[in-house]
Amino acid sequence: MQIFPILQTLKSYKIKELPKDILGGFSVGIVLIPQGMAYAMIAGLPPVYGLYASLMPVLVYVLFGTSRSLAIGPVAMDSLLVAAGLGTLAIVGLENYIALAILLAFMVGAIQLVLGLFKMGYLVTFLAKPVISGFTSAAAMIIIFSQLKHLLGVDIEGSNQFHQIFLNALKKIPETNFYDLAIGLTGIILLISFKKWNRNIPGILIIVVLGILGVYFLKMESLDVKIVGAIPKGLPGFVLPTMEMDYLRQLWPIALTLALIGYLEAISIGKSLEEKNEEDVIDANQELVALGSANMLGSFFQSYPVAASFSRSAINDDSGSSSILSGLFTVILVIVTLLFLTPLFYYLPNAILASIIMVSVSGLIDIDYAKKLWIYRKDEFVVLIFTFLITLFVGITQGILAGVLISLLLMVYRTSKPHFAVLGRIKDSDYYKNISRFGEEVILRDDLLIVRFDSQLYFGNSDYFKNELYKYMDQKGDSLKGVILNAEAINYIDSTATRMLIKVIKKIRNDGIQFYIAGAIGPTRDIIFRSGISEVLPKEFLFVKIKEAVVYFDDPENASGTHEKVAYQRNETRN
Repeated sequence: MQIFPILQTLKSYKIKELPKDILGGFSVGIVLIPQGMAYAMIAGLPPVYGLYASLMPVLVYVLFGTSRSLAIGPVAMDSLLVAAGLGTLAIVGLENYIALAILLAFMVGAIQLVLGLFKMGYLVTFLAKPVISGFTSAAAMIIIFSQLKHLLGVDIEGSNQFHQIFLNALKKIPETNFYDLAIGLTGIILLISFKKWNRNIPGILIIVVLGILGVYFLKMESLDVKIVGAIPKGLPGFVLPTMEMDYLRQLWPIALTLALIGYLEAISIGKSLEEKNEEDVIDANQELVALGSANMLGSFFQSYPVAASFSRSAINDDSGSSSILSGLFTVILVIVTLLFLTPLFYYLPNAILASIIMVSVSGLIDIDYAKKLWIYRKDEFVVLIFTFLITLFVGITQGILAGVLISLLLMVYRTSKPHFAVLGRIKDSDYYKNISRFGEEVILRDDLLIVRFDSQLYFGNSDYFKNELYKYMDQKGDSLKGVILNAEAINYIDSTATRMLIKVIKKIRNDGIQFYIAGAIGPTRDIIFRSGISEVLPKEFLFVKIKEAVVYFDDPENASGTHEKVAYQRNETRN
């Protein structure tokens, strides 16, 4: 893992690539500035903090990141999680709220950095796709409805529960400011239309300009249209996050969630763009270091938690950016805006920012994926719906935790009752296949039972294995003389399963029935010789292929020594 991948980029950088990076960086910046302000509002922060979060974190990612296309900065999902997490605390005053949002960025960055340094990126695999899909779809709906207060131009009490937001909005409908509503709906219609006509049209920039001009020239501020108002001019100063143990204890669950979700977003976006461009440059653990550093150092310059953006990364890629240096030009545009252009956003209607948010996050609602799961994987569909409903009606954090829990329980259930197959020889061949799949093509013998267990053997399924084996042995009756276990799919046997297997082998052999193991892979063979299984099942009953075990069963006296047996003897010698 290289600490500064940017150095490798600079070594091979060609000056002819500079125009592409400038275009890509400015294209992302044009979208990032209004988006960042809008997402800061989702987080419950003043719009300028979206610009602060678009500055130092982006610069730090340029130094530490490995993807040329990833666009780092404020995103809708993380902004909502910030609002949800801080909303559960008894915070007095906007200044304290801002201080805790900045502290949260530091904590998220610290967690990501530690995970990256210890190469623990695999932890994100606990967030299964159905969990993420259910969570993001529900979160997107909460985000959309949370913007109704700006779309309707009224004060609506916030919540991280969909039904509560909906009910609060219904009560305020009679107070709707129809000018705000008209501006917001116009923004939504224009954004959707631009996307359908040509995705290269800078729709967000257009509606921001139109919104500002409309409010200014039509003097709509006098009509009680809600606007962004004065935005502090200048760059963010260096401020150390407020560290209080009580707040650290309260914030760590949401910080851990943000850290994992942010990493998952970055990796999923980066990998999808790599597949599109047929590249392979992303270093998963280095990305954790990059995101962690971006959040930690960003918190020193008043940034709240950031992650990778779906939409801006796509813009960066489509614009033809040739390297991660495009991020520098995004930073330059944000700096120019903070120093000179903030007065231009004074007349920007909140309803326009709400329309940007609503259209942007609507793409997170993945109905197609849910349909596919309903058709092909109903068990995973249940995970998705369960996560969706808990997130929607109980809470964001609870939804993620519940989704992870039910997906882990589903995994345990699957492994506790894995596929157990009875095999038979295919006619005119030496291949042994599942009798339930090949039917009349399979030759069965009354004196020999061949089974395959398609999972690791562990405490959760050892009883199931034993019961299934005995069930099929009972079906053979007194004619059964031998059992062959095809262990090709068994990659691990824990201590509980080892004790079970030793008892089963002893019982079977005491009943006058021979027991053989065929096809055990290297790690499983090691366990067989180290755990005591080989003491009740000598090496002459271990084979690499089923057909050789069958030959030995039929005629043990004349069965010739094979290279497979030699392999087992060598294995025994090594151990």
